[in-house]
Amino acid sequence: MPALRGAFTFLTRVPVPGAAPADWHAFRRSPWTFPAVGAVVGAVAGFAFLAPSPWTAAAAYLLAIYLLTGVTHADGLADLGDAIAAHDPDRRLAVLKDADLGVGGALALAVTLLATTLGVLALATGFAGGGVLVGGAAFRIVLAAEVGAKAGMATLACLGTPAHEGLGSAVVGEVGPRSLVPVAAVSVPVLLAAPPGALPSLAAALLAGPAVALLLLVRVRPWLGGASGDVLGAANELGRAVALHAGVMAWAIA
Repeated sequence: MPALRGAFTFLTRVPVPGAAPADWHAFRRSPWTFPAVGAVVGAVAGFAFLAPSPWTAAAAYLLAIYLLTGVTHADGLADLGDAIAAHDPDRRLAVLKDADLGVGGALALAVTLLATTLGVLALATGFAGGGVLVGGAAFRIVLAAEVGAKAGMATLACLGTPAHEGLGSAVVGEVGPRSLVPVAAVSVPVLLAAPPGALPSLAAALLAGPAVALLLLVRVRPWLGGASGDVLGAANELGRAVALHAGVMAWAIA
């Protein structure tokens, strides 16, 4: 429970009764809590698909996601976008810490938000490449996408090294690759009892988040020297967007 309280405090804006400083330290040593929180966030956001209009469902999904998680992760994506856009590699760390929003950050935010919105609309309309999404498949894909995005953050925490001192350095590098085993154990249950024909879509959505995180990990090492809190936030936002489209494409292909 302390680790979960710390995870909800760090990853969401949900009020956590009885939260204490010790919860933060328990969370840092328990990356399995990332996908556990993702399951709750994804389940709540998935109720947006009860809306009668696909446009309303997409709007309700985005509202639920950002009401629950805040803008911290999106801010990390913006900071990373600005850092990558910096022409001088030696200034990237300085740009990463700069609070001002530049063109690179604005573009990263806009494209990612558009991709997320289009992915949700594809699910909300009930069609993916002409194949009708049946039953609770759309809800389950959204759930798997959110769990996968948070599993991507956990992947960075387990495999990454800190880029600099800060909030990210308190999470990244605290545990090692072995801690990915409980992360997988918490994540895989979203694949159980899948609706007919939905298992490939759920698997694609779930695996997309860690795949994006691994790609980021490889790319940011030469750029920034390691992973930071901004990279963690970017992995969450990018992982969610890619996961939604991965789920839709897997459904269309199947």
